[in-house]
Amino acid sequence: MSSSLTWTADVTVLFRGWPDDSVPMYVLALFFVFLLAVAVEVLSVSPKHKPGTKTFICTLTQTGVYTFRTALAYLVMLAVMSFNTGILIAAVAGHALGFFIIKVRSHGLQPNVADPKV
Repeated sequence: MSSSLTWTADVTVLFRGWPDDSVPMYVLALFFVFLLAVAVEVLSVSPKHKPGTKTFICTLTQTGVYTFRTALAYLVMLAVMSFNTGILIAAVAGHALGFFIIKVRSHGLQPNVADPKV
């Protein structure tokens, strides 16, 4: 394991022997880390409780989603700790795309309100 950022495809990400020394497996690892980062951001938004639903069940479900999201976030962090620049860029790009998706969805659900004239 390197102690500085490298660009090589010969890297260990998360598990020993994965990806192997081939470039296609390295690209797959980049894509996997990218998707993990997107999932972390998408799962960071929790829906509000709907009226008439049981609060305990909703809270339990949200706790499960939060636990899963935290586990995914730790996997992304461990992947970045491989000190590979490609993995770092894939993680940052995945977080950025996930954040963008959340913002687009949240603005798309809100009604357009005209600016009040003073």
